[in-house]
Amino acid sequence: MAENFLFEKDCAVTTITFNRPKVRNCLNEEIILEFESLLHRVRDDRETRVLIVTGAGTTFCAGADTSALKGVMDPREQRRIFNRTGGRWPRLIGRAFDVLANLDQVTIGAINGHAVGGGWSFALAFDFTIAVEGAEFWVPEVDLDVPYRGLPAIVLAHRLGPWRAKEAILMCRKYSAAELLQMGVLNRVVKRVDLMTSARELALTMAAKPKAAIAASKRGINGVFFGQRQF
Repeated sequence: MAENFLFEKDCAVTTITFNRPKVRNCLNEEIILEFESLLHRVRDDRETRVLIVTGAGTTFCAGADTSALKGVMDPREQRRIFNRTGGRWPRLIGRAFDVLANLDQVTIGAINGHAVGGGWSFALAFDFTIAVEGAEFWVPEVDLDVPYRGLPAIVLAHRLGPWRAKEAILMCRKYSAAELLQMGVLNRVVKRVDLMTSARELALTMAAKPKAAIAASKRGINGVFFGQRQF
């Protein structure tokens, strides 16, 4: 059975790869909990100075596993099924998001394709985010009758501003990587062939900086935007 994640460590840089390309790296309870466990492993690793997270294939993460909805055409029935199968996932995603955003290590999202729902939630938690051309970002939760809230929603509102955040969450609007780069949500948009090279170059630059100063500065910046809540 294929591994759900690849975990690679190269001196001070660790890379976690969502490794379910045949299902577009979608999420279920098992995957979310495994991702959180890997983040704890990184958190407790004194050698790791920078974490890169990416996806195998051409999708970063397609969000919730909606295989249970296959063949169901009635939107009301789709919502009922989704709420039954994935109703507790937002809490689990929020918990993993909290760990990711709270890491002392520098985090880099190498977004290799579409980031949907929980996939965009995780992408919002990185310190630096590099995306490939053509990637799209959206949260379909409201259309599935699931509120989009918690820490990811707070960060989305800060990144987009309240009006665009309502557009993204309430209208389930899709944003292109180019749009988000213009809005300052992404640090860089690159060709697919250049994605991991760009991420690794940035990782090596950040790994050379003083570890304690990086961690303290991250906490200070988060404190400015989120008050007493230190991610």
